[in-house]
Amino acid sequence: MQCRSGCGACCIAPSISSPIPGMPYGKAAGERCLHLSVEHLCGLFGKPERPAVCLEFEADPEVCGDSRDQAIRLLGWLEQATAVTQGRFR
Repeated sequence: MQCRSGCGACCIAPSISSPIPGMPYGKAAGERCLHLSVEHLCGLFGKPERPAVCLEFEADPEVCGDSRDQAIRLLGWLEQATAVTQGRFR
């Protein structure tokens, strides 16, 4: 599956624990990445400073659904389902 142009769900819903340019501690789940444009496009796409986790993400119907709204919900659910709280899984 190709990423939907103007989606940006993967730049909002999941947490990113690795440094991002301008965000040295990464970002929290639900927080918009500093590099996501108002058109929901990645400003780091194709650049060497783009975090490895972003490079490795592959759009898939199971996590992206049929729309941007569905992708935000699915990725948010996956984030919550896999989050670690005080060293223990929820």
